[in-house]
Amino acid sequence: MQGKILAVCRSEEKGVKKNDIGEGFFKKDHGLAGDAHSGSWHRQVSLLGIESINKMRAKGVDVNPGDFAENLTVEGIDLFHLPVGTRLRVGERVLLEVTQIGKECHQGCAIRVQVGDCVMPREGIFARVLEEGWVRTGDTIEVIQNV
Repeated sequence: MQGKILAVCRSEEKGVKKNDIGEGFFKKDHGLAGDAHSGSWHRQVSLLGIESINKMRAKGVDVNPGDFAENLTVEGIDLFHLPVGTRLRVGERVLLEVTQIGKECHQGCAIRVQVGDCVMPREGIFARVLEEGWVRTGDTIEVIQNV
């Protein structure tokens, strides 16, 4: 199963939308360099499918990659169906391992307040970085080990 990276997003603060930076360095056991959510924990990298973003757009919400605070916006893989432990090759070098599916929305989530719903708690996934390297918009993402 293979897809494509549509956006690489980062923010220096928690609780805000992330900006598409086009490319970023994903550090082993840390996450996206310079991102507020990176660190030595199980949610080093967040991923969300463009298909999930499009569900919110269909509800009349003007949202773009990074608005759900995801680091990687992906096309072509139903991320939220992947079990914990699945490994993903991103670009030529980066290897991620899925650690969590979904999360609790934080208090005051702007999208939930505006629409009454948010896809990130159901369809966003989290991963840790097993092998580091650069990820760029347009890179492939491939399921290489499904648990």
